[in-house]
Amino acid sequence: MNKASVPEFSLGVGYGIFAGADVRWATLIFSPERARWVAAELWHPEQEGSFLDGRYRLRLPYSNDSELVMDILKYGPDCEVVEPEELRIPVSTRLEMTIENYRKPVECLPLGATGEPGVLERER
Repeated sequence: MNKASVPEFSLGVGYGIFAGADVRWATLIFSPERARWVAAELWHPEQEGSFLDGRYRLRLPYSNDSELVMDILKYGPDCEVVEPEELRIPVSTRLEMTIENYRKPVECLPLGATGEPGVLERER
């Protein structure tokens, strides 16, 4: 792939739309169920990947973790941040917040400014 065609090179070494001088490397492990698909994806031009016991290990640089955390979370239990620890923390925090959303009762908000009841209230 032509490196000039990849947006990260115009912004710096960071992941996604974020660039910065403080470049860190993340190591992610994907489950065997997702390994094949992740191995075919380009997350970053400088990424390194390898298969191990059916799982896929992906190593890539990042500066700001915002976009990387979102991409990790979309894989749910099929992705684990191995390192660095400072990336594991925002991922696990977001997952805990997600679990809390499902532990509390569903609240139905009105659909619009008219005060029309939400879908769940209408179905009762």
